[in-house]
Amino acid sequence: MSISQQSFDALIDIARDLTSSLAADDRYERLLDAVREIIPFDAACLLRLDGDELVPVAAHGLTHEALARRYPRREHPRLDLILAAAKPVLFPPDSALPDPFDGQLEADPHALEHIHACLGCPLAESGQVVGALTADALAPDAFDGLDEGVLTALGALAGAALHTTALIEALEQKAERQGALVQELQRALRDDDGLVGSGPAMTRLRREIEVVAGSDLPVLITGETGVGKEVVTRQLHRLSGRRDEPLVQVNCAALPEAIAESELFGHVSGAFTGATRDRTGKFELADGATLFLDEIGELPLTLQPKLLRALQEGEVQRVGDEKIRRVDVRILAATNRDLEQEVAAGRFRADLYHRIAVYPIRVPALRERLEDIPLLAAHFLEKVRRRLGLGAVRLSMEARELLLSAEWPGNVRELENVISRAVVRAAAGTKRADVVMIPRDLLGLRRQTVRDAVREGNVTEGSGRTGFAPSIVGSDTSTRAHLGDGPFDTSSGQEEIGELVHHSGPLRDRIDEFRRLAIRAAVARHSGNWAAAARELGMDRGNLHHLARRLGVRE
Repeated sequence: MSISQQSFDALIDIARDLTSSLAADDRYERLLDAVREIIPFDAACLLRLDGDELVPVAAHGLTHEALARRYPRREHPRLDLILAAAKPVLFPPDSALPDPFDGQLEADPHALEHIHACLGCPLAESGQVVGALTADALAPDAFDGLDEGVLTALGALAGAALHTTALIEALEQKAERQGALVQELQRALRDDDGLVGSGPAMTRLRREIEVVAGSDLPVLITGETGVGKEVVTRQLHRLSGRRDEPLVQVNCAALPEAIAESELFGHVSGAFTGATRDRTGKFELADGATLFLDEIGELPLTLQPKLLRALQEGEVQRVGDEKIRRVDVRILAATNRDLEQEVAAGRFRADLYHRIAVYPIRVPALRERLEDIPLLAAHFLEKVRRRLGLGAVRLSMEARELLLSAEWPGNVRELENVISRAVVRAAAGTKRADVVMIPRDLLGLRRQTVRDAVREGNVTEGSGRTGFAPSIVGSDTSTRAHLGDGPFDTSSGQEEIGELVHHSGPLRDRIDEFRRLAIRAAVARHSGNWAAAARELGMDRGNLHHLARRLGVRE
């Protein structure tokens, strides 16, 4: 039988596509379109051989579920026969062998359970089987009269197309991974500030980092918002045996629950609406490297079991894929939450907590390392100076004193923001060669010392008597009556502040005592409501709790 012009043109189209610049998905679709010109099918599937399993890469006339499955040879005798054959296989319409796509025909799910036409072509490249092409038709005689030579040529060209497309797809995925890794490296270089500080707290922190960095143990980095947990993470990675590989970062707090699993573990094409192509997850991206799970306390509870499996077994599974992939990843995690409390409240899995907290490191708050403020300020001044292209930038003596006495609820991040804003304000209208001097008032900080409180009018100096402005204690009769009641009794607050102003002790001790009185007064004014007290004092509630415990105001 001579080949028809239609079949000839279809084979030519497949041959042309071998050398065309098409994306992998487009190649698969065009291949099946060409097959339809030769074989009058109701359903067709192109499958790639992966070990002893066949994996669908494209299909016409089959359900999405058919594409999401994997087909082991030992469980599907028709597919096994096709792969073992040297030429196309045409099955008898009444064959007793189960069709692998029974119940998965898009037009009529159960049609393939009845007598129907079925054929398959082994796809080979350089003598090696790389996949299979299957076709089904509801009419039992649909494939009668098909030319075996045409089908053999179709199988040869389709095998070459499948092999070529697989190579292109692998290159695309490698390019995608390399591009993502470059982005991670660029971010690490952009954000690389290093650990700044030489006080006791930072000395202890550096010692902890040096102890655990060289191991592959998971590390949980804790601390308040803005203390520099990311900086600690980068230092851990820099001193690790994986230093030559990238540090891949995931912000768990920024992941919507609907896409969190795909972001971490990846997905395959067709796994859900909008999944038009395979995607590599962060775990695969970090294979052989380090994965930083920032704000892990925000990870959805529904996703935690799969994360636990990845950590315990080193195995990940893409959304919509049955294949298990092994990865070698070191985990660094960070949170500003108390995960033990989260576990007790049922918001975080206990087994996952113990898996990530093998070696916990706590990053101290800025108020615990006040001696490092001058070094940090100098570091941020230089950083902003270079960014703005300025000459020398200096802090006035008054500005330095104010930095040392501030509360810093936002920790190091707040200090950097304050310095950056002050430099921008001070540099306005100056020339490049000018020395930029930053006065105290451009810092925009609330004055925290007792002397500053007196200057602002919140505390009135007198001979043994001190009055409070309403913002600190309150001056109306009802407030004063309330303050003398309960655990925050400040009925003698005026006398105490008077003694504090004239006290001859160290300035830091006097500042701490002033803070105790202000916290007690604010909490009392709000009937023990710490959240309301924090809002009045302009502080984060968690930071207020930490400060109150440090000062002994609460247990």
